[in-house]
Amino acid sequence: MVVGICVGETNLNEVTFISNEMPQVGQYVTIEYDGKKVLGMVENLVRGNDALNVDINDFKAIQKISRIGVEDNYIRGKVKILGDVNDDLRIPRTPVLPGTEINLADADMLNEIFNVKNPIRLGTLVNQNEVEVNVDANPILSRHMAILAMTGAGKSNTVSVLIDQLLSYNVPVFVFDMHGEYKGAEFPNGNVNVIRPKINPTYMSFLEIKKLVNIPANAYLQERYFRKAFREAKKQVEDGTTQEKNFLQLMYNILEVESLDEESDKRIVDVMNKIDDSMDKYSNLFDQYTGNILSSIKKAHVNVLDLSQVDEYVASVLVSHILRNSLNRSKKAAHSGNRDELLENSVFYILEEAHILAPNKRDSDSKRWIQRVAREGRKFGLGLCLVSQSPKTVDHDALSQMNNMIILRLVEPEDQRHVQSASESLSQDLINQLPSLNVGEAIVLGLMSKVPTLVKIDKFQGRTHGDDMDIVSFFKDSLKKEVEEIERQEDELMDMGYDY
Repeated sequence: MVVGICVGETNLNEVTFISNEMPQVGQYVTIEYDGKKVLGMVENLVRGNDALNVDINDFKAIQKISRIGVEDNYIRGKVKILGDVNDDLRIPRTPVLPGTEINLADADMLNEIFNVKNPIRLGTLVNQNEVEVNVDANPILSRHMAILAMTGAGKSNTVSVLIDQLLSYNVPVFVFDMHGEYKGAEFPNGNVNVIRPKINPTYMSFLEIKKLVNIPANAYLQERYFRKAFREAKKQVEDGTTQEKNFLQLMYNILEVESLDEESDKRIVDVMNKIDDSMDKYSNLFDQYTGNILSSIKKAHVNVLDLSQVDEYVASVLVSHILRNSLNRSKKAAHSGNRDELLENSVFYILEEAHILAPNKRDSDSKRWIQRVAREGRKFGLGLCLVSQSPKTVDHDALSQMNNMIILRLVEPEDQRHVQSASESLSQDLINQLPSLNVGEAIVLGLMSKVPTLVKIDKFQGRTHGDDMDIVSFFKDSLKKEVEEIERQEDELMDMGYDY
């Protein structure tokens, strides 16, 4: 089927065409020239009429012209060149000859393009639902991913579909679950392993806990007292000689005893005050009876760290603690030369609400370690997926390291600009399509896919808790129940002989 004919000047990246019938944005087309069969995607379409141009300001004149007919209507579009089908989708070195016909790509060819080694099925083409869209699992796990959308566009469903597909490969998926969406979820391809948001202080480094209590880098005497209390508290926990369950309180008690000495330095009190200030914020974070979080990760499971009951400070500490230890563990395995051990430590981390954990204009420990894993994780078997409904507030450095993107509907221009600046393969024409995407439709691009794709994401077949609440029905039903209860009580009183 002929879609259109190339017109004007062409180049290696795109061609302009005129069409007799309206194609659809996102459709794949083929252009044959110079012995090549080149695949392209329709990225832009406009309708116009030479007679009804914007320079005519007379309404009656426009009305008369429009009544005459639509002989001067035209359809003009733009095709992005994706590569030579017969040469592993390499961009050809010569441009298309003007006047060349553009044809709709057939389903068999597209099915072959989406036939990958380790398929992750995301859905079907928006314009050709008989064509399955499969992306390659390995680039997702090794080169990171971002899932971005405005609220209500289908982000949670997309994450769930991705998780379930990864579970079919027994990949250990770890979700930092900010809203408790996944702790009670059900996945057809695997089970959920809920992990408590607690840290055993014996697995913390001194620098890690020093940052929590906010001991300044240049406060050498404070640091000395704090280090001494940390070592003593850690020893008591490991030896089982303490009954104190709050680790920070244990450190405070140790310093309090030392402060009773008449010759004690007043800076001990400064350290005690800092610990006291931190106790309320982090009182529920430590548990010396819990194990190492990393040892709790199970293969072929969705390992869910439930952060719905903790504040941002505690969530940031947990994220930085887990990512730091995971990266250090994998580096140690890599340096030992044991490749099997390195792969054994591989984890795919999904960070919900990435704009909170890796904010664009604010510093935090979690942000620093997210950036580290984003830059270095691929060399050590650690994958990262940033999920956000506010892309403009996600750290640009971390976002630019995501070599794969699933972008659902985005309306706000600042969100669009931020995402485009972080992705080399997101053209302005594709950006312009983001506001017009329907719920569940997405632009998929990156190393996981041979070509940019407009996808209708599959409906997740399991169960999560990410749907919007039906508030109206709740109050409607509650009023009905109240009326029924009043009627029931009146009936009981009538039966007892009371007359109204």
